[in-house]
Amino acid sequence: MTDFDLVVRSQRAITPDGERPAAIAVRDGRIAEVAGYDAPLRAEREEDLGRLALLPGLVDTHVHVNEPGRTEWEGFASATRAAAAGGVTTIIDMPLNSLPPTTTADALEIKRKAAAGQVRVDVGFWGGAVPGNRAVLRPLHDAGVFGFKAFLIDSGVPEFPPLTPGELSEAFREVDALFLVHAEDPDEVGDHASSASYADFVASRPRSAENTAIARVIAAARRTGARAHILHLSSSEAVPLIAAARAEGVRITAETCPHYLALTAEEVPDGATQFKCCPPIRDAANRDALWAALADGVIDLIVSDHSPCTPELKRADTGDFAAAWGGIASLQLGLPIIWTQARQRGHSLSDVVRWMAANPASLAGLDAKGRLAAGADADLVVFDPDSTQRVDVARLQHRNPVSPYHDRVLTGVVLGSWLRGAPTVGEPAGRLLTRGTR
Repeated sequence: MTDFDLVVRSQRAITPDGERPAAIAVRDGRIAEVAGYDAPLRAEREEDLGRLALLPGLVDTHVHVNEPGRTEWEGFASATRAAAAGGVTTIIDMPLNSLPPTTTADALEIKRKAAAGQVRVDVGFWGGAVPGNRAVLRPLHDAGVFGFKAFLIDSGVPEFPPLTPGELSEAFREVDALFLVHAEDPDEVGDHASSASYADFVASRPRSAENTAIARVIAAARRTGARAHILHLSSSEAVPLIAAARAEGVRITAETCPHYLALTAEEVPDGATQFKCCPPIRDAANRDALWAALADGVIDLIVSDHSPCTPELKRADTGDFAAAWGGIASLQLGLPIIWTQARQRGHSLSDVVRWMAANPASLAGLDAKGRLAAGADADLVVFDPDSTQRVDVARLQHRNPVSPYHDRVLTGVVLGSWLRGAPTVGEPAGRLLTRGTR
């Protein structure tokens, strides 16, 4: 007679109390007990990882899956396969660039039907706030989206237009929900003429565009009492604005992404459009300031902003940054990218788990995700923090082999993952999550 379905032992388990030797006992897909490493636990299956690290499954709340409609860019099968390979066991899909975008309850149902039976990790959905759909925000929220994404600047696709600052405030007042905002001010973004110069591209999207837009989001959240979240923070100059707003009680949080924490403008060759994203990768001093903001807790979390496209749309043939699609695919690589940088800066695996698992789960209200604790889902990741890997885009699980990380040597290798106690390499067993899911 066994007490548990699975016991996983590790001398380096990353728990909410820090890194320690532990045995994680799993029953019916949940963590039933977190015991000492040598605890006499009886289970049908047992894994002893020794000095390999055991992490909770990462939670990535910023993923563009693009299915249906632009499945040639990415799809639920390939995106969730890449997520599982990278130690990400929960993703929340952005309302664009799929067709239709998730801006109505009917569109949400279309997306859920497209995802059904394909997902290897758990998947939730954000809704979209666009001009003209204010009246359907509440029904869409009631249908289970985790909150709403809005742009203050052109999104890059015509079916998902931006809100004016006034329309953003109206949306904030319409429904008590989490609003995620792509904050760049269109009046401060220059006309970027055709150019292969990365310096020209960065100059066209200055820090001031982010700073101004973030100040407007803060002002709207202050007036309305809404809960607002700044997406993919790139400008370190906006950090004091966020810190000050939070200190006065404004409900504001912020994220940044692996590319802003690992890459620098100085290293981007002209014509290397695989580095293009919006807002752009900035200079090394800016990167260091973002790391400081993470350490101080002003930036709450790290997510991928996985925004892939077909190779043709990256315009490698011309190297034209103005014409290339702006987005970086890194869903499978986020953990080693961040660990490579974090350990060099004196951060621990516990810090990385807080930024990439616990805090994203908290943002989305996923109480059962992102932690090795009794009652949580048994989403587990085996990670070798000391081994290295050389990135080969041809071996990634993303649908299209385009990445600025190609041929880079990263520290840390994901060796396996479990979703609710079952290996993610079997048949797709992910669930479609709705807001309020435990």
